[in-house]
This record gives sequence, structure tokens and C-alpha cells, in this order.
Amino acid sequence: MQPVSTINDALWRRQIFPFILLLGLLAIATIAGDYLLHRLDLAWVGRYLGIPGTLLILASLLYSLRKRKYIQMGTPQRLLTFHELATWFGSLMVLLHAGIHFNAILPWLATLAMGINVISGMVGKLLLKRSRAHLLKQRDHYQLRGLSAPEIEHEIFWSAVTLDAMSKWRKVHIPIAITFGVLALGHIISIFLFWSWQ
Repeated sequence: MQPVSTINDALWRRQIFPFILLLGLLAIATIAGDYLLHRLDLAWVGRYLGIPGTLLILASLLYSLRKRKYIQMGTPQRLLTFHELATWFGSLMVLLHAGIHFNAILPWLATLAMGINVISGMVGKLLLKRSRAHLLKQRDHYQLRGLSAPEIEHEIFWSAVTLDAMSKWRKVHIPIAITFGVLALGHIISIFLFWSWQ
């Protein structure tokens, strides 16, 4: 039987740490990329990174279309992997496009919505599935220790509450994805209207 502290260590190592690591890598890559673009006098490149970044994020929606059976191409697992990679790299490009400059409110609202959307997607992928497995392991652990059903429910109560709250992540993820899409579209339209093309 594993002690509870070992189970909690496993939760940290397998569930929470990968989430923080991926988020941290995105932040570090953004800061380092922005610094390098400015240092190498290539800040103008960032102006155009929003285009491939947006295209990658749009391409990542193939997973959603496949999941809802609007398309038949590809396997859901491969498309999910593509969705995760495309949104991570697309978000990185959009963040490099945004840079650390505050020029207008609309692009920054779109960037904020994108960031929240990426985080909510990562919660769904990295935390929800693994937390469900962790809760089942905890339940098994307490059953092996001979606890009664009410005692087990008492011991895993907060884990179950957390899991229940996290299981509602799609209710946050989808509206924020739509908000990001609308704000990004508004930003793109404003670029076409006001950008000097000469």
C-alpha cells in the first residue's frame, strides 16, 4: 500500500508539474523569442508571425471537427496531438507577434483570450484525465487499507470536488475559444482596414 504522501507526490509529478512546465516553456519561449527578435534587429518579423500563428490555430480546429463528426479524415488521437502542438506553436507565434508592446486594446484582448483559452485547453488535457486516474488510485488505495465506503468518500471528498469542478472545463474552454476567435477576427479586419499596404 502506498502512503498518502506518496500519492500526493505522484499527483504533483505526473499531473501538475507537466502543466506548469508547458505553460512555463510557452512564457520562456515568448520572452526569449521577443528578446532575440529585438536584439537581432528583426522585430519587424514579429509583425508577420501573427499570420502563420493564426493559421496554425485554425488548422488545430480539425480535431474539433473530427470529434463532432463534421469530417472523417484522420484519427481522433492523432488529430488531438496535432491540435495540442498546433495551438502551442500557433500561440507562441501570436505571442511573439503581440510582443511586449501595448499599442491597441483589441489585439491585447484577443491575446488575453487566447492565453486563457490555451490554459483552459491544457487543464482539460493534462489535468482532467490524470486527475480522474489519480482519484481512482486514491479510492483503490483506501479500499486496500480496508476503509468502509463512507470513510473512503470522506477521504477523497476534496479530490472529488476538485475533479468535478475541473470536469466542467469545456464550459469555459469553448466560450473563450469563441471570444478569442471574434476578437482575433476584429483585429484582422482592423489590420486590413488601417494597415498601410504601400
